[in-house]
Amino acid sequence: MMIKLAILLTSAMVNASTVPAVASQCTSPAAIAATRTHWAAVRSQFSKATDRDAACRAYAASFYESVTTRQAAAGCTDGTDISAIDADINAFNDLLATKCGG
Repeated sequence: MMIKLAILLTSAMVNASTVPAVASQCTSPAAIAATRTHWAAVRSQFSKATDRDAACRAYAASFYESVTTRQAAAGCTDGTDISAIDADINAFNDLLATKCGG
C-alpha cells in the first residue's frame, strides 16, 4: 500500500510540473471555499468507513487535489490565504499515514 501511495504522489508531482498552464491558473476564493467544503465531507464520510481501500483512494485523491489547489492559489496575487489549504493538506496526509499506512 505504501508503494502505491508513493507512486501516486510521484505521479502527482510529475503531472504538476509538466502541466504548468494548469498549475499556474488562479482559483477564485469562492471555488476554494467550495472545494474545502467537499474535502471536509470526504473526511467525514470516510471517517468510519468499513471499506479501507475506498477510503484510502478517496483520501489520496483529495490529498492530490488539495496540493494542486494550493499550488494554484500560491501563484495568485489576489491575497488568497493558503494556510487553510495547508491545514487540509496536513489533515489528508495524517489520514493517509494513520488509516492507510502499512
